[in-house]
Amino acid sequence: MAARSEGCGSSRDGSSQGSNKGAKRPAHEAQSQAQSERWTFSRLAQHASLLLGKSGAFAGACGIVLVWAVAGPFFGYSDTWQLVVNTGTTIVTFLMVFLVQNTQNRDARALHLKLDELLRSVKPARNKLIDLENCSDEEIEDMARQFQALREREKRACKVDAAAEPPQA
Repeated sequence: MAARSEGCGSSRDGSSQGSNKGAKRPAHEAQSQAQSERWTFSRLAQHASLLLGKSGAFAGACGIVLVWAVAGPFFGYSDTWQLVVNTGTTIVTFLMVFLVQNTQNRDARALHLKLDELLRSVKPARNKLIDLENCSDEEIEDMARQFQALREREKRACKVDAAAEPPQA
């Protein structure tokens, strides 16, 4: 494969955009870099999911629960002691819902774009499939029926081919 893919954060020569920190850049490049360094919810969610998806984050959460459980006898297992963990877990769960949804949306969007590129590059593929996620439910059901019929034809063709082959001796 001769063509090189350019990913996010890569320049045409494959080097990272931030590798020449001392070099002077044209104004439009400096402005776009400043915009890319700005913290948006998407960037914050991406960094948080990378950080919180590690085993260390899970170990830290287990440690917090352990400290809370050990502190129970010192606080007489009071309502306030229980309220602390309930409130904390509710807040964390509420925030994590948005983080997980953002991460799933980003992954799904990237996956769709990759599949769209594959469909676009294969000549016999139907271009209607490129925008399938934006079709109505009826159109998607119709496409599913078409693929089911195709699978059944392929099964029948495989059975006919297998029956037509002479037995191996």
